[in-house]
Amino acid sequence: MASTHLVDVAPERLTGWVDRFTASHGPLTWSVVSDDEGQAWQARAQDGSWARLRSWRAPQPDDTAGPAPGWERPPPLLVLLVRRGGYAVAVVGEDGALVRHKVGTRHVQSRTAAGGWSQQRFARRRGHQADVLVEAVAGHAARLLGEEPAERGTVPEGVVLGGDRSLADAVLQALPAAAAAVRGLPRRTLWDLPDPRRSVLDDAVRRGRAVRVQVHNA
Repeated sequence: MASTHLVDVAPERLTGWVDRFTASHGPLTWSVVSDDEGQAWQARAQDGSWARLRSWRAPQPDDTAGPAPGWERPPPLLVLLVRRGGYAVAVVGEDGALVRHKVGTRHVQSRTAAGGWSQQRFARRRGHQADVLVEAVAGHAARLLGEEPAERGTVPEGVVLGGDRSLADAVLQALPAAAAAVRGLPRRTLWDLPDPRRSVLDDAVRRGRAVRVQVHNA
């Protein structure tokens, strides 16, 4: 029975993944396809199965021989994760190492079921706490972006956003002018992440760097 599923493949393991896919389904024919998510490489096997690969680098439509060497390698990234319970900000190098990072906790009060003046008071307090969180995270991001790079290849060329969509968007808008250029960088979103901790940051880096592969088994 035919099936389709998604898998994240570490860029360092993509060649091996393609080799195993070929061994299972037969020789591949490469092409560039476009869909709602943009352009991607598609490898179609003799048995009708196919794999659609997306990295941070767009494929070249006139090259049908398959991805060029290094296509799967992600650029340096800014990772920005924020939820009511905490935040994590990191600059990630091309090799996936954390160049600079900051992980912390903040508390934004949950919504209350109370009504009347009590509800309004809680809403104001909650809004103030959210504003403080947004400003703090924006400040940390600006500081990390403004520090002298420890090595070449650490200036972010993409942004990974995760956690609470509205809070993450608010942090981007709150960035000072010196760091505002990151708003226009390519993005990858991970809204399903829990409250940011160091382990959550590590998972976001792994998923943010990965080649996203849509696999159809005929």
